[in-house]
Amino acid sequence: MNNKKSKAYLVGGGIASLSAAVYLINDGKFKGENITIFGEAKKMGGSLDAQKVEHEKGYAVRGVRFCEEKAFSCTFDLMSQIPSLITPGKTLREEFVDFNKKNKSYSESRLFKKGNLVESHFSGLKLKNKFKLTALFFRRENTLDNLEIRDYFTPSFFESDFWYNFCTVFAFQSWHSLAEFRRYLLRSIHVVQYLDTLDPVEITPLNQYESLVLPIIEWLKKQGVKFETETGITDIDFKTVKNKKMANRIRSVHKGKEEEIIIGKNNYVFTTLGSMVANSSIGSMTEAPILNYKDKNLAWSLWENISKENPEFGKPEVFNSFVDKSKWTSFTITFKDPTFFVLMKKYINERVTSHGVVTLVDSNWFATIVLFYRPYFLNQPDNITLSWGYGLYPDKKGNFVKKKMLECTGEEILTELIYHLKSEKHLDTILESAVCIPCMTPYVTSQLLPRKKGDRPEVVPKNSANFAFLGQYCEIPNDVVFTVEYSVRSAQTAVYNLLKLDKKPSPIYKGTHNVKVLYNAFKTIIS
Repeated sequence: MNNKKSKAYLVGGGIASLSAAVYLINDGKFKGENITIFGEAKKMGGSLDAQKVEHEKGYAVRGVRFCEEKAFSCTFDLMSQIPSLITPGKTLREEFVDFNKKNKSYSESRLFKKGNLVESHFSGLKLKNKFKLTALFFRRENTLDNLEIRDYFTPSFFESDFWYNFCTVFAFQSWHSLAEFRRYLLRSIHVVQYLDTLDPVEITPLNQYESLVLPIIEWLKKQGVKFETETGITDIDFKTVKNKKMANRIRSVHKGKEEEIIIGKNNYVFTTLGSMVANSSIGSMTEAPILNYKDKNLAWSLWENISKENPEFGKPEVFNSFVDKSKWTSFTITFKDPTFFVLMKKYINERVTSHGVVTLVDSNWFATIVLFYRPYFLNQPDNITLSWGYGLYPDKKGNFVKKKMLECTGEEILTELIYHLKSEKHLDTILESAVCIPCMTPYVTSQLLPRKKGDRPEVVPKNSANFAFLGQYCEIPNDVVFTVEYSVRSAQTAVYNLLKLDKKPSPIYKGTHNVKVLYNAFKTIIS
């Protein structure tokens, strides 16, 4: 089919839609001017955002995602097609590779207990859990429907260094999906031996908005792609013709005005389902962020609307109905004084030239602190250093600040961290010039909640004539959610399959087929 006259409508402003637009142009041969991307927010990027909060005189990042060229084949395929904005003549992939050759990650230990780093180059697993973890590799996923991780392991598993390292890299909780946990083990088998050092971790030269999202947006704009911001898609109408289901109408709201688009012949709709950053809010040094989940973001209500009469479109309620199990509080700290980073140098190895990661195991909030390399933002002043972190238990009261983390101001969160690091004598000096901006994200780990087959729809449903699903809440066998890779793979899969192109998505790295990788992983587990 000649797609030069076809139109494509992409619902959602995140990396999944942006990637789909790139593949529609480069592989589907769509004209950029015939592609429209709808985003509910004021700017595109979805969860890959980063911003300077002018009125707070600080920076805010809702999340940090690591990359790895070996394992993220779709992401690096995408990056190879986009020119860098900061390194003329290079693609994003070339820029990334060059940066990571010069900036390596290494930690002697990421775990901090009782005022000291823990020697954690062993799993700390009891014999029974070593056997159970090994046996999990050989379980079939269809035997793990709706099971939580804690349904399988004994309580001591969640007090092991293996769990502390694993869950703080991948953001797992004991009540999350055992099936997803198993996928992560298989997909990241080559990383298991490095969980305590993070040797293989690679990062973008700047924050992921400016290093990945912004260059893609600029490239798409040059191709003529239309961006409709502050536009919420409220519903999509479908009709069935000759046993094929077609999207035939998009209903939207733009700045309070209801609008609709009729989907013509040979036109396509790509819809991002759900959102991990929906209903998020930021606080300040003097105010806690607001926990708001009563009025669901349109990314969720749209999925609810279209699945009511189309059961093959999945079950959004499986993922958006358990905020107490999917929320966390994160924080971004802007330092104008070097004291905090100087103090942290004794907790991170000098070989860490890109960033450092420390988890406060004794913290009631189970907080993790990430030290950013500099600069992390374009035009970041030389005297500014940045740190980001999160607490997996925001409902618990702090050890020193006797408040739930989700109720804490930025000053209270920073105070708690400083006391845990045994640096309270420097408290006033640090607080005097630091800006800590907390963020509450109700659905951030919702894609990790227990599920069964059918809860997530296929990227291209079997009866689809002109529509596909994108993002973290569609089903891609063998790959893992909560990664940029999953969203980009959904875009590749959607474009190639829906347009019936003679192309296949980039292959998934299978470390389980490498004897050396398997040996090192099992050696780590049984240590």
